[in-house]
Amino acid sequence: MEGKKPAIFLLFLSLFIGFAVLLFRLFWLQIIKGDYYRLLSDENRIKIQELAAPRGVLYDREGNVLVRNRPEGREYVYGLELAHVTGYIGEASAEEIKTGKWKLGDILGKFGLEKYYDLKLRGESGGVLVETDVDGKVIREISRQEPKPGEDLKTNIDSEIQKKAIELLASKKGAIVATTPKGEVLILASSPSFDPNVFTLKTAKDQSQKIESIFSNPDQPFFNRAITGLYPPGSTFKIVTSTAGLEEAKIDANTLIEDTGQIKVGIWTFGNWYFNQYGKTEGMVDLVKALKRSNDIYYYRVGELLGISKLANWANYFGFGRETGIDLGGEVGGLVPTPEWKTENKDEAWYLGDTFITAIGQGDLLTTPLQVNMMTNVIASGGLLCQPTLLQSEQEKCEQLKIDKENLELVRKGMTEVCSEGGTAWPFFDFKPQVACKTGTAEYGDPKGKTHAWFTVFAPVDNPEIVVTVLLEEAGEGSDKAAPLAKEILKEWFKEK
Repeated sequence: MEGKKPAIFLLFLSLFIGFAVLLFRLFWLQIIKGDYYRLLSDENRIKIQELAAPRGVLYDREGNVLVRNRPEGREYVYGLELAHVTGYIGEASAEEIKTGKWKLGDILGKFGLEKYYDLKLRGESGGVLVETDVDGKVIREISRQEPKPGEDLKTNIDSEIQKKAIELLASKKGAIVATTPKGEVLILASSPSFDPNVFTLKTAKDQSQKIESIFSNPDQPFFNRAITGLYPPGSTFKIVTSTAGLEEAKIDANTLIEDTGQIKVGIWTFGNWYFNQYGKTEGMVDLVKALKRSNDIYYYRVGELLGISKLANWANYFGFGRETGIDLGGEVGGLVPTPEWKTENKDEAWYLGDTFITAIGQGDLLTTPLQVNMMTNVIASGGLLCQPTLLQSEQEKCEQLKIDKENLELVRKGMTEVCSEGGTAWPFFDFKPQVACKTGTAEYGDPKGKTHAWFTVFAPVDNPEIVVTVLLEEAGEGSDKAAPLAKEILKEWFKEK
């Protein structure tokens, strides 16, 4: 019996210790750490539910809805017609989340105005503080912060003529830009286009396939040819060469240059289009006739008189070689070549022939359709170089270029003759009201001799309301291919008026 006493003692001791540990644990959990665990329990039952802010609506200049909100997602009313302007929204990507500005599931502007004005359009999210049971079911609402809706934005776009522009471009590759003389963007059309609704309407059939077809299209529907496409401007650039020659006093209204059909420099021959196509010359040519007939010989000689430095400076003055500053992402600045640029990038010397072809808008000179439109605007507005704007509320930003009014008027007179009987823009010979314009046919090194077609015009000539520029890739001559499209745009514009 005495041998069993130590064993019973040890049993009671172990039970006592275990009970003491349990009491201590309960004391620790309930007394010492009680507040902490109660807080955790409350936090598990209190949740914040985010209330997304309604995104702002986009309107055209007349108050027509361009983009609005729907229960199943953002709706682009003029999807195909305005894709490159409105853009679209989407969820934040992994890269965007890494920046710390966005979290998983956030919706933000991905392209176009949706991206450029995202902060204005997105508003501020609200939230609801709710209590839930163990199954996550809401028991009660504790507090609420209402979301702040995004700002509605009114654009300068004319949706009807924008729609007309896309219809005219149809299956063509190219762009149509139209602005007011103060830089308000009426049309910014690029073709081919795409439907931004496939990115946001979750109910769209075959959504992933449709998105994939846009990305895989070799004609690059995402590519905004109006502000990102770079092309030699062809004879539209003669507007700059004319102004430069007058301002630098190398020519005046009475200066005559003989059209010899061709100019030979060493082993190189530089011809006039009229001589190359028909074997004919124009005789003695002044500035107005040179513009009217787009005479290359005249502009070779003006370029030679100016020299490339002055010509390049005037190109820069007109806005070439830099971005226009339009309120839309993706714009490129283009290129105004100089001897220094050629040495650095091609390891070649600059020759007189380089000046010749630059003076007629060829060679390494590269511009966007929007830049050509702004160049034309300088003549239409009496010397203003304006920053193009898509948003109506944006303040006009125009610079008065130091160009003599008589010189501007002389260039305007020549451009008026282009669209008159005997000029190169035959589709406009009978157009009313009278317009001022310039055709362009730009070579770009295609082995088959294909050319880009240009046409730029403002109307009416005496009191300009609208400036239209058309660029068609690989289409042929500007007068034959691009001018008819501009004519249809102007007919639509004056019909509306």
